[in-house]
Amino acid sequence: MKYIDLHVHSNQSDGTLAPRDVVRLASECGLSAFALTDHDNTAGIAEALAASSEYGVEVIPGVEFSTEYLGMDVHIVGLEFELENLEFQKKVAEYRDERLFRNRKMIDRMAADGIDITWEKMEQSFGPIAWTRAHFGRYLLDHGYVKDISEAFSTYIGEDCKYFVPREKSTPCDAVRLIRAYGGIPILAHPFQYRLTRTQLEELICKTKDAGLIGMEVYYSTYSEEQSADLLTLARKYDLAPSGGSDFHGSNKPSISLGTGIDGNLRIPSSVLDELRAKRREAADHAIR
Repeated sequence: MKYIDLHVHSNQSDGTLAPRDVVRLASECGLSAFALTDHDNTAGIAEALAASSEYGVEVIPGVEFSTEYLGMDVHIVGLEFELENLEFQKKVAEYRDERLFRNRKMIDRMAADGIDITWEKMEQSFGPIAWTRAHFGRYLLDHGYVKDISEAFSTYIGEDCKYFVPREKSTPCDAVRLIRAYGGIPILAHPFQYRLTRTQLEELICKTKDAGLIGMEVYYSTYSEEQSADLLTLARKYDLAPSGGSDFHGSNKPSISLGTGIDGNLRIPSSVLDELRAKRREAADHAIR
């Protein structure tokens, strides 16, 4: 049995390993393939692809777009899009710029309340990349404002907190349409992570399905067998292919291992990717007819 991981981060967003090191680790873990899905950028994919043949692991180009829905961050993972397409990369840059704008507002809000944070200090800590809220959580931890990153989210930067700034422009449907327009596979990431009622979740699924959604993340590090079974039922109800990934971040999420999640609770067979690809072909054929 070949195993894969379709949701993985490197230090090009809020992971801690360089893309090449993620490929090496995937080989050590016995994975046949993984998708590098950094937040709102594809900067690490070329390095990962270059290491792919050396370590005998297939690298699937990916991205995780952050969008706004009902005042919350909702994430759409995209796989196997036209990576080199200049128009696609322009659109990715727009998502990255949205994140930079949001980050500027978060820094300004914190600084106005006396938190010792500036753009320059964030760059000194993390480099000139498009930071995620995990970077802000790490900054608050490193500077003594919280005892752990979980407290940073619950007190400072979570969706109900004073310094949370939602994305202002892109919707989940926008991200789905973008990925489909450039040949990719759009997937609704970790659907139970959003504070949605069952009705709201199904409404989101319906809207994104109408926009071209192909898959939904059914298998995820923090999900129980019962939750995955529930999501699989939802995926089948809406004719979506199940997807899955660990959401590996290296030492930023030390309890989550590449390919196997938390305490080895996650094993995603390569047949999951086969079904996602088949569902994309089916959708393309239907569009032509």
